[in-house]
Amino acid sequence: MKKEFVQNLFDVKDKVIVVTGASGALGQALCYGYGFAGAKLVVNGRKEESLKSMCNDMKAQGIECTYFVGDPAVEESVKGLMKKAVETYGEINVLVTAAGFNAPKSILNHTLQEWEEIMDSNVKGTWLCCKYAGEQMVKQGKGGKVILVSSARSKVGMKNYTGYCTAKGGIDLMAQSLACEWGEYGINVNTFNPTVFRSPLTEWMFNDDTAKTKFLTRIPLGRLGEPEDFVGVALFLASSASNFITGANIAADGGYWAN
Repeated sequence: MKKEFVQNLFDVKDKVIVVTGASGALGQALCYGYGFAGAKLVVNGRKEESLKSMCNDMKAQGIECTYFVGDPAVEESVKGLMKKAVETYGEINVLVTAAGFNAPKSILNHTLQEWEEIMDSNVKGTWLCCKYAGEQMVKQGKGGKVILVSSARSKVGMKNYTGYCTAKGGIDLMAQSLACEWGEYGINVNTFNPTVFRSPLTEWMFNDDTAKTKFLTRIPLGRLGEPEDFVGVALFLASSASNFITGANIAADGGYWAN
């Protein structure tokens, strides 16, 4: 074993990384994490104001980045995103799908349209991004990394979550299926599966002692997540340290699955 091998094991410097859902709490944390590690970012979301502000701030801190406004669940938008990445930086090395949506509701009260919106945002959008990023990676012939953000809910059901649990379970199996398809091209496909973490949508849980205490009984580490908690696993899966890992669903849940 060479010293350089170990020293460069987690290096993502100059890798071109496409991140969807980049303006969300988790997406932003991943983008800054990759950026501070030296990667080149192509950030995607549906709100130009948020993306532009984020990109300007990252550039001011020495991070190379560009943005593309579009919906990952729309095929032409995804094609445009991948084209922007290649036109700007010449290639795509890593895809991270952090876009998602949930609207908890009883199946009896959900409309088909609401359920389809959950499925489209999580499953369809992920599938489309994998298809067109994967197409580019295969064309490049240099391998690549595909990181799908799933959820601890992918393997544990929950009341009022027939949309979200189903969608995230599909993403886990999508990663495993793509791992079988793309191993011959040197493309690793994995998920990491967070539990509840701080965001504008979950901030109430951090301030509701009853809800927080009830949820924490299932988390051995004794706290809810923070967006920064997932930067490490994201860097690992984007680097050569994970070269022999593919088709994995990695628990990033404070021990939720273990309890």
